[in-house]
Amino acid sequence: MCLMVKCAICVHLIYSDIVQKCREELKAIRETNPDLKPTLAIIQVCLCLIQCYIPADFVSTQIGLNVMQICLPRQCTEDEVIDEILRLNEDSRVHGIFLHLPQSFLSRSVRNAIKPQKDVDGDIEISRAQTPKPISQLAQEIGLLPEELEAYGNTKAKVHLSLLNRFQHQPNGKYVLVAGITPTPLGEGKSTVTTGLVQALSAHLKLNSFACLRQPSQGPTFGVKGVFLCFNLHLTGDIHAITAANNLVAAAIDARILHEATQSDKALYRRLVPSVNGVRCFSPIQMARLQRLGINESDPSDLTPEEVRAFVRLDLDPEKVTWQRVVDTNDRFLRKITVGQANTEKGHARQTQFDIAVASEIMAILALTDGLADMRARLGRMVVGSNRNGQPITADDLGVTGALAVLMKDAIKPTLMQTLEGTPVFVHAGPFANIAHGNSSVLADKLALKLVGEEGFVVTEAGFGADIGMEKFFNIKCRTSGLKPDVVVLVATVRALKMHGGGPNVTAGVPLPKEYINENLQLVADGCSNLKKQIQIAHLFGVPVVVALNVFKTDTQAEIELVCRIAEASGASAAVQCHHWSRGGRGSVELAQAVKKVASQKNNFQFLYNLQDSIVEKIRTIAQKVYGADDIELSPEAQAKIDYYNQQGFGALPICMAKTHLSLSHMPEKKGVPTGFILPIRDIRASIGAGFIYPLVGTMSTMPGLPTRPCFYDIDLDPVTEEIKGLF
Repeated sequence: MCLMVKCAICVHLIYSDIVQKCREELKAIRETNPDLKPTLAIIQVCLCLIQCYIPADFVSTQIGLNVMQICLPRQCTEDEVIDEILRLNEDSRVHGIFLHLPQSFLSRSVRNAIKPQKDVDGDIEISRAQTPKPISQLAQEIGLLPEELEAYGNTKAKVHLSLLNRFQHQPNGKYVLVAGITPTPLGEGKSTVTTGLVQALSAHLKLNSFACLRQPSQGPTFGVKGVFLCFNLHLTGDIHAITAANNLVAAAIDARILHEATQSDKALYRRLVPSVNGVRCFSPIQMARLQRLGINESDPSDLTPEEVRAFVRLDLDPEKVTWQRVVDTNDRFLRKITVGQANTEKGHARQTQFDIAVASEIMAILALTDGLADMRARLGRMVVGSNRNGQPITADDLGVTGALAVLMKDAIKPTLMQTLEGTPVFVHAGPFANIAHGNSSVLADKLALKLVGEEGFVVTEAGFGADIGMEKFFNIKCRTSGLKPDVVVLVATVRALKMHGGGPNVTAGVPLPKEYINENLQLVADGCSNLKKQIQIAHLFGVPVVVALNVFKTDTQAEIELVCRIAEASGASAAVQCHHWSRGGRGSVELAQAVKKVASQKNNFQFLYNLQDSIVEKIRTIAQKVYGADDIELSPEAQAKIDYYNQQGFGALPICMAKTHLSLSHMPEKKGVPTGFILPIRDIRASIGAGFIYPLVGTMSTMPGLPTRPCFYDIDLDPVTEEIKGLF
């Protein structure tokens, strides 16, 4: 049999599954568009006959595709392959691109150059096709020692905090924050900008760089967001550790209320301080409680009856318990529940609720702590409720702090991963960006800044818009860490700016209105008011801004140029367009160059308020200077809480505003830059362990619900390959 025939048979067998899949998909498409005959571009490199041959006539007749074959010379470079892909991306006659290339040509940069809508394999296939570096190799490349790594399989690992001691004299690298305009349902792409930027800095500018990202909640994975590999699933178990620790506190609270209600002082004392081998002694955490009570005895037999009563009775008021149970699943029916209904609980039922796991104060502590000792102290300070005299009860009072630290001892270590282009990433912590500060961990940032060295870059991301995530990054995270940012990258899209300029609402699953598809310079110009405001907010902190315009295929050149022109006129140090979504790091080189230039300039970073300002003044400062409110209005309940926190000595904590992320105001429907409003403060709460006070502006849901059609309908497991289906 001749070589040509053998080649044809081999290719036919290799592509039979693809042919069948394409035939079925095209049949469905033609039911609504019968005249469509798509064109598939196949890029090949001529190394030998078999690699250059593909049965175009067979594909055309069997599937119904027009086939365009591009055969590049064997001497071609990676850049020439990418240039050909970029040309096909912009060719309206081409509907799909297939890479029939040897493995040596299938680099991350080549795969990522294809526009997603023209990628016949799709993003997940690209991700699966990558052969990531073994995590041990990546660790060695960035300067880690083998004993500083705890591998979780071949692609991720925990990094020991001892690294900070080894690198304590190493200068920090440049610190870059990625923030965004006020979010819209159309999305801005902060996470993709973060990834594209570090890839450009690493692969194209040849600078040491690191991304530090939040770990996403698993809850929305099966709800509305969908899942992307292990990143959205269990990862290294940090969220599970938080869930276990949080719910141990909840169990301890209800058990203590029950036992105090059903036992005498003497019986409680006997059980809390039992005799072991004929000897009774206090545990270290019980000794600490005695000291807080002003009891200076160390022998359990020396306490007076009054001291015994003070020691054994927390006297928690069931109506004043503020600690909730958590689970990392969207479950709307857990928003209000009743616990203690079994007969064994002797009538001690009470109403409570579940929150999503990432809303736990323990998550916020993980994100803000600087080490094990600090984390243990913060866990002990967590206030779980009040006693009947109105005094706060803490985790230390419950005696549970040491056990919490044990549960969290591995979670405190950041998880090392990598991007598709091999750039190192720390994934660590993921607190809510409304009731908490919405940033990845201080520890991950500190480790990364040491690893990249003085000329390197660490890029991290703040949740929601700059008015929320960035403000909290500066006033809470930087205040805690002592780190100073060098530059803010402010992400915007033409589509989102159009919505802020008065564009119509959008609905998931419904085609976009024409305003977002066709050129509309007036909507863009009007929407840039929000961009200008966010630039001004960054300047309040003395930090320069580079605007990253995340470009979509529907954007026109005139719209792109208008946004960049307005951004620079509004005070941005630079405004550049980004194409990382279609080109990977190569598409963010201009952004990387701008960031490098601006980060080298000295800035005058400052906090927005002094901690010694009153709680009311700190809230008013944020409302007026950041949100643009005329003033604030405190409810009677909020004022009473302020008085209480001042009395307890919590008045010098920073403020973490809990408000809608969909508007600069408290009214989510108000886009652009609302003015003339009074910001209502409904209630004020405190996360004493995390170290901030959070005023509630409106109602905050801390437990998402499942939609009518959750993503889990599309998620499954192939029992043969063990690949997860339904990813995106």
